[in-house]
Amino acid sequence: MSRQIYKLTGTQVKHAPPGKHSDGGGLYLYVLATGKQWVFRFTMAGRRHEMGLGGYPETSLADARKQADRHRATVKAGGNPIEARKENEKAARAAYEATNPEARRARLLSTIAPLAFEARKSQLRDDGKAGRWYSPIRTHVLPKLGQKPVEEITGNEIAKALKPIWHSQPDVARKAITRLGVCLSHARAKGFEVDRMAVADAKELLGKQVHVAKHIESMDWQDVPAFYQSLEDAGATGWALQLLILTGLRSKPIRFAHVDQIEGDVWTVPADLVKGNKGKTEDFRVPVTSEALRVIDRARETARDGFLFPGIRKGVISDMTMAQLMSRRGLAARPHGFRSSFRTWADDMTNTPWEVKETAIGHKVGNKVSRAYLRTDYLEERRLLAQRWAQHVTGEQGQVLAIHGATA
Repeated sequence: MSRQIYKLTGTQVKHAPPGKHSDGGGLYLYVLATGKQWVFRFTMAGRRHEMGLGGYPETSLADARKQADRHRATVKAGGNPIEARKENEKAARAAYEATNPEARRARLLSTIAPLAFEARKSQLRDDGKAGRWYSPIRTHVLPKLGQKPVEEITGNEIAKALKPIWHSQPDVARKAITRLGVCLSHARAKGFEVDRMAVADAKELLGKQVHVAKHIESMDWQDVPAFYQSLEDAGATGWALQLLILTGLRSKPIRFAHVDQIEGDVWTVPADLVKGNKGKTEDFRVPVTSEALRVIDRARETARDGFLFPGIRKGVISDMTMAQLMSRRGLAARPHGFRSSFRTWADDMTNTPWEVKETAIGHKVGNKVSRAYLRTDYLEERRLLAQRWAQHVTGEQGQVLAIHGATA
């Protein structure tokens, strides 16, 4: 036998020092800090490739040589041993799964995706009970890719699945592809050989999203007083809208407003009702004006279990209740838009400092470092601004107020 191959001995392999040791014919023993690994090197179309053959001593010198002999023959015949091995593994797996259907189901995206969601729940609001994290996957990905084994999902297939919504629904498409990436990462962690570049390839194929963002419709601040006053006899939903307008809060803190959160003229919104990633939000103090207290007192009369705005049968009013009231009145504006109404009014009609106006609608000001040194939430300055806004929406003539040293 020529010494061009089979150059190593069993003793040399057993006691090989760190480094790369050639057995000839492209077979190498890599001795690494993590252990000994057999590697077969070959060249195709001018490019070098490497494929692992197993670790030593689980794969003996004799076994490694048998594999290397087989792969050299494949290369000589013009084939790619890596692809040939994949095809052999695929055929063996198909044969096994033909008699063990559960093994195939375990590899399907429709099986993996719910498991990834479960693993993610602890990081989501209310443990993901609202289902918003999973919804883009369930609606736009699983119908087309759910029955595919995760190892067979390519960038091209992802692109085909999301192409119909990539530009028409860019936010939904972005969430879908990002969360699909999470599902594939979960599959990889479970030991499946997932294409690490599938999501990146899909984005490249889909191209840059071209879409003009459509903002939530808001009401001109000049029109807010008439609408606000029309809500007096609209019951609990109308009062909820009045409180939303007065405070500049999002709908969730309003819907889950509880008597225990309000002490005197300060309403402390719990961190879990503040927009932001779970575990990264803080309680938010809201100054309560005399007009807001009046609305709250009216709502107390129909409160249930301490919640100011209970649902008809149980829980609290739904996310759509206030929006439906506005829609029935033929208005294009939506509840969330009143935050913009308030913010625009503050810009147009007051000299309030920017950081006070931003804090008033719950936006963080400054970067992470500057916020670490910030020891105020501008509560008293925001109280003056809220009082002036309340006077505007109720139609009163408010006096000129000094806010943070400026004339409001």
